[in-house]
Amino acid sequence: MDTIFIQDLRVDTVIGIYEWERRIRQTVRFDLDMAFDIRAAAAEDDVARTLDYKAVAKRVIAFVEAAEFRLVETLAERVAWLILDEFDVRRVTVTLDKHYALRGAGGVGVRITREAGPA
Repeated sequence: MDTIFIQDLRVDTVIGIYEWERRIRQTVRFDLDMAFDIRAAAAEDDVARTLDYKAVAKRVIAFVEAAEFRLVETLAERVAWLILDEFDVRRVTVTLDKHYALRGAGGVGVRITREAGPA
């Protein structure tokens, strides 16, 4: 299976367990690796036969901007299932980085992989 990816997608959202975090918007960063067979699109040089990564990005941005979760784990899980449910993707790996959550660290977050059920 091939992978179509989006790296360093930055979105502002309400995320965190502390009261002060519930009153502000923080930037989270996503890397999305989506399993998608690109052979038909490549053979025909046809954009209609591939995954529209712009549509994926716009949908994820809209969802995350409207979201208010306490845990990055919950947000990553919801984004993974959103992609699997709404796009023709068989497997997705979501890396979510809450960049400034830990002083001294270059990044902190979660990486999850989820697969769609049988078609």
